[in-house]
Parts: sequence; C-alpha cells; structure tokens
Amino acid sequence: MSVSVAREADWNEAPGLLDGAKDLTLGPEECNLAYWITEVAQGTLRERGETGHHKDALVPDFLRKPGPLRDALVLEFGYRGLSEEIATRLLAHYVAAAPGIPELEFYATQLIDEARHARVFRNHLVELGLPAETLLRDIDEMAADYRRRVLQPVEDFTLEIIRDQGDFAGGVAVFAIVIEGVLAPAAELSERKWTPLSPATGEISRGTGIDEIRHLTVAATILRDHLVKHPEYRPRLAEILAAGRKLWDEVPDREFVIHREELFQEGMHQHADLIGDYEIWPGVRMLDTTPDQRYDMAERWTDEMAESRMAYMGIPLELLTGVSGDGS
Repeated sequence: MSVSVAREADWNEAPGLLDGAKDLTLGPEECNLAYWITEVAQGTLRERGETGHHKDALVPDFLRKPGPLRDALVLEFGYRGLSEEIATRLLAHYVAAAPGIPELEFYATQLIDEARHARVFRNHLVELGLPAETLLRDIDEMAADYRRRVLQPVEDFTLEIIRDQGDFAGGVAVFAIVIEGVLAPAAELSERKWTPLSPATGEISRGTGIDEIRHLTVAATILRDHLVKHPEYRPRLAEILAAGRKLWDEVPDREFVIHREELFQEGMHQHADLIGDYEIWPGVRMLDTTPDQRYDMAERWTDEMAESRMAYMGIPLELLTGVSGDGS
C-alpha cells in the first residue's frame, strides 16, 4: 500500500533545494513534530534512514581507491559532517529559547535533522574506506584549520545572538539567512556534482537538501510573522543580517572550497566517460566547468535565494547596503 507524503518531503516529488527554498511557504505550525514523524521519518527517509541512501544506490569501486576524486569527497563530507555537528549543538539553544510550542517542536526536529546529516556524512566516509574506529579523530585533525578559521567565527557570532543576547528572532535570521543561506547553495552544487558519479553520494545530498528546504522556508515564515507583529524590529534584523554578510565576506571559506574543487576537477576528467554530456546546470556540461565557475555559481545561487527569502519577509536587499557590520 502506498503512503501519501507531502510533496515537499516526497523523495521523487520534492523540488530542488534552490527552487523549494525560494518558492515554498511553510510555517512552524504545520512543520511540527507530527509532521516530522509522518512526512520526514516515514516519508523522506523511508528505506534511507540508516545511511541516507537506498541500499540499491551504490558507492562505485573507484571512490574506495586512492585518487583525487576520493580525496575531494573525503574533504567535502568531512567538513560538512563537522559543520552539521556544530549546527546540532547550536540548535539546542534555539529549542531552549523558543517562544512557543510550534517553534520548540520545529527546532527540535531541525536539531534531529542536523544530527542525522552529520551522521550520514561521517558514515559515508566509512563507506569510502576510512576506518570507523578512528573516524572522529581523523575528521577533527583533517578539518582543524577549517574549524578554526571558518566555522569558529560563525559559531561565535551565532552564540552571541541566540545565547548571550537571548534574541530568538535574530538567532533565526543568523541560522537561516546567514549560515544555511550561504551553505545551502553549496549543498545544491554537491548533489549536482556527485549524482552522475556516485548514486549513494548523490542520494545523501538529495536527502539533506530536502530537509534544508524545510529549514529555510519555516525560518523565513517565523521572521516574516515576527516583523508583522513587531515592525520596530526591522532595523535590528537588518543590522544582524548585514553583520552576518560581513562575517561571510571575511572568513576564508573560498580557499577551502577551491582546493577540493581542484581535486574534483582532476578526478572528474579521469572519469569523464561516466559524466559524458551531463549538464550541471542548464546548457552547461559539467566537464566544461572549472573550480572557479562552480564556486561562483554557488555564490550566485546564494544571492538569488537570499533576495527571494528576504523579499518574502519584507526586507529588500538594498536595505542592507547601508548598514555596516558594527551596526553604525
């Protein structure tokens, strides 16, 4: 017997992350704990709950052997796994600070989502052949510089708003618009890159992307409704978002992303026969792209998604241009 699942949570029917995050409207009242149990745990994750991919979606043998493509994937999923672990810990503060039961239930489910993401990213590295018994230590060592230079400043900024200042709405903005708003397009790029090369890897990215649609759209609704009730909060929100944009301009994420994209570039051409004429975005073959082009496209997606979500909240992007990161 087939089970009906909400379209945005259905594995086959859900839109891509970019379209869904720009166009869907979801709120915490509907995306509550019952929704997560039925639509996500029993819908999106059906037959994919343990590994993030279906048992028939396999890891190709060449990704288990040393080479630049494997190195690129180890770096990407190692860094993403650590990022999701930090996100999980941060979200405990959102659950504690939630002003009502709908927000509490939604952020409790997002906390579980991010913990699951961290788990499937880590465990995929074991599927690639990394030793399970030393995996956590190996990731910490591999990502130490990334954590210190990229993740730590973002974590500190988030904690200052949600924990130290007790600003729930500001914390929602930081997590959704600044953190996930920047990282989500990179997740979209990941799904597009790996789908023709590794069915298992592509499915993991697909599943996490479906979750991110929900996270981004519900957060936007929370902020929109907060501004309707408290229009005087608008300058404060613009200040926080401007500070967050300034932070992402300052952290050196590009050098880490470009390094693994260069490894991907080398490995991609080694397996060009698997990719063929596959288009990474309309009209552009993946084999014809460069690391810089892929990074720049992800940044373009970031801007497009931010413009759409902020327009939905009633905050035009141009409002941010006159607000410096220090609030002056």
